[in-house]
Parts: sequence; structure tokens; C-alpha cells
Amino acid sequence: MIQLEKVKKYYGQDDNKLWVLKDISLKIQEGEFTAIMGPSGSGKSSLMNTISFLDGDFSGDYFFNGEQVYQYDDKKLSLIRNSTVGFVFQSFNLIENYTAYENVELPLLYSGCTHKEVRLQVTEMLEKVGIGDKGNNLPKQLSGGQQQRVAIARALINQPKFIVADEPTGALDTKTSDEILTLFKQLNEENGVTILMVTHDQEAANYCSRVIDVRDGLVVG
Repeated sequence: MIQLEKVKKYYGQDDNKLWVLKDISLKIQEGEFTAIMGPSGSGKSSLMNTISFLDGDFSGDYFFNGEQVYQYDDKKLSLIRNSTVGFVFQSFNLIENYTAYENVELPLLYSGCTHKEVRLQVTEMLEKVGIGDKGNNLPKQLSGGQQQRVAIARALINQPKFIVADEPTGALDTKTSDEILTLFKQLNEENGVTILMVTHDQEAANYCSRVIDVRDGLVVG
């Protein structure tokens, strides 16, 4: 599904170049639950931004389902990103004055659906992530784990090709982190959701079926 060939990226010019990605080649297949690990400054965030169609400023080739999507202009690329990638963030990024239901519903409304059309779909998605009874709650009325479940439901609602989870348990306690990672594992194994998770936590990576280790802009494992 995802194939990078000799991808390189740097900041600065001439003798002041700071290389953040160095000749990276890798493949990620549909249905994988992959951790991308590395310390701060390793290049893992730059790699994920490239994979998720957020940053096309690199040399080398990136193929998604055999197509070089970065050939398109920003408008077309944005449409591809919105229909292809679901994002889950450490800080949840929920709209505070929207209920859990409304937060999950929003991507469908952006894509042109009506409130009536999406009702069953949103309700079923909240059930799938284990918060079917929390649809009318505002984020401030939910625990951190429940907020992250809302964020996961929102990421999944458009049926993206893959999920990018950026340190999704970074703001959660150990027990809640285990619950969220177990949910990811279930979604991957039972529903075939492709998940790419950025993490520096080995315990989180243990839930994944594959680990890509990034150090100093290189894939080392």
C-alpha cells in the first residue's frame, strides 16, 4: 500500500544542511499495525508527515497504491488526504463545545452528508469504540481515555485507508493507555484497520505487529 524509495529530506542550504530523512526505503502493507519508534529528533515525525500527505518537500519517490500522489496540486492532495488518512493525536484535538457525537459526525458533514444520513453510522461507530452511551457528553465531561475513544471514532468514521496515531497514549495513565492500545489492536485484527503509530514507548510498540525504528533520519530496524 505504502512504498517509499530513497526518500531524503533536509532543512537549510549548502554547508548548513540538516538532514532529517536519509535515503529511507520501506514498504507498509494494508492491514498492518506498525509502530514507528525513535527518540526526539530522530526523524519519525518527518517520516509520518510524508507518509500522511502533509509534507511533500522531499526527494525520492513515494507511492501510495502504486500512485505518486505528491504529483498533484495542494487542493487535490488535500482531498486525497481527507479521504485516505484518519488522524489520532496525543492531545485528542476535539472541539470543546461539540458533543462526542458531533465531533465524530463532523468529518461526514464536511464530505457533504446530512445530519439525518449519518445518524446510524455515527451511533454505530461510538458503539464500536466502547462509548455508545457517551454521545451527548461534551469532551470536558469525559475522561482522557473516553476523549481518545471519541478521537479514534472520528478518525475512523470516513473509512480511511489508514490511521496515523501520533503518541496516542502520551497523555494517558498506564491503565487507560493499555485500554486504548487494546482497542487499536482489536480494530486492526477484527476490522482490518491499517494503523501507523508514532511512539517512543516500547510497551506501546509491543501491541504492534511490526516496529520501524528510526534513528538520526535512518531506518535502523
